[in-house]
Amino acid sequence: MTIDPLTADRVSQLLSRLDVPGPRYTSYPTADRFVETFDAANYRRALQQRASETAAGGAAPLSVYVHIPFCESICYYCACNKVVTRQHERAGDYLQALRHEIELHVAVLGQGQPLSQLHFGGGSPTFLDDQELEQLMAVLRAAFRIVPQAEVSIEVDPRTVDEARLRHLAALGFNRLSFGVQDFDPEVQKAVHREQPYEAVEALMRVAREIGFESINADLIYGLPRQTPATFSNTIAQMAALRPDRIALYAYAHLPARFKPQRRIHAHELPAAGERVHMLRAAISGFQGLGYTHIGMDHFALPGDPLAVARREGRLHRNFQGYSTQADCDLIGLGVSAIGKIGRCYSQNDKTLSAYYDAIGQSRFASVRGLELSDDDLLCREVIMALMCQGRLDFDAVERAHPVRVREYFAAELERLRPLQAQGLVALEPTAIEVTPLGWYFVRAIAMVFDRHLASEARRDPALPGYSRVV
Repeated sequence: MTIDPLTADRVSQLLSRLDVPGPRYTSYPTADRFVETFDAANYRRALQQRASETAAGGAAPLSVYVHIPFCESICYYCACNKVVTRQHERAGDYLQALRHEIELHVAVLGQGQPLSQLHFGGGSPTFLDDQELEQLMAVLRAAFRIVPQAEVSIEVDPRTVDEARLRHLAALGFNRLSFGVQDFDPEVQKAVHREQPYEAVEALMRVAREIGFESINADLIYGLPRQTPATFSNTIAQMAALRPDRIALYAYAHLPARFKPQRRIHAHELPAAGERVHMLRAAISGFQGLGYTHIGMDHFALPGDPLAVARREGRLHRNFQGYSTQADCDLIGLGVSAIGKIGRCYSQNDKTLSAYYDAIGQSRFASVRGLELSDDDLLCREVIMALMCQGRLDFDAVERAHPVRVREYFAAELERLRPLQAQGLVALEPTAIEVTPLGWYFVRAIAMVFDRHLASEARRDPALPGYSRVV
């Protein structure tokens, strides 16, 4: 899907109606719909069900996410669950808890379950030193069987690694890196308390290529304080010069009531809505002009990257880490606040270290909230993910998988798409829905039409609490 360059006037006309807060749909239903009645006992039952399916030969390989919450310093924009500390000895207790949590999973699932995707996120996973990372990887390899060609990735704070550390990560089996960059402009970096020179990132990426990492991702954020269309254009050019295999471009969500570090950001320094759209448009046209494939809402990839290949072949998926080449496989979330998906169940661990330690110390899972998806949830998830990943929903495909007639079951939703069709965002065909090039700017708003967990009054309210803006 190629997004044509658009005039500022055309996009701006839609902003007042469509640039509203809305979910990012890394899952459906979204995590804010999880309930506390889904607890550790429910999670154990979901794992037991998977174990039964595995014994019958019906379970696919697993994906595992490991959350490392520690950071040495605070980034003001950050909305992640993190613990800011320079006391590196705190990692020892956390690693012991992770070891015990892994053992709890092995006790239910059995040892040596195939693992096709492993991701370390945070926080800053590179807060752990070389020996600690080595110990954790040894525990994971003893518990699971990492299959050939598995994606083994880690988020990297460029301020915490050098060439020797990158070589150690490769020796441990990591084959994918994700560098947190956000912006290269010095004034923007000062405003968000994350200063890292372009030259340092450039040197790390060059070394990572020499080492032979299969894929290198870089994260950018638009909408940060002191950003302007001009400064962000410079960042786009600098990032394009580095030529990472993938680029994740996120919209900053200013929610200081929810995330305390954001209270240090001065609201008057944030770019206006029109400037944000200008930045997004410049990024899309700029990266596409330099040969990147626009994967979807917030991802770009070079044409030969597996993510771009999956996009072309209609195999793209979306999970809690964003766009992915992995099929809709079960996900085990390890660590404080980690989210998982087993079968038709979502679950999340406790968000505080003390409660997480307490649960694991009592040899019980740390899940404190979650959700068992209904048949309607599964159906709506398929619709939303098709729109978010392929930009197209084929009614026949849905009807082959579910006992519904799409036009009847989603009659109200299809009617709500009419104004979006009139605005040129979607094409309503007799047997399909197609997202237009213009519609990709607002694909989250299109997906929201099929979100039955959004209350009807919230659909009419442009101030949905707790979400980032759709552009």
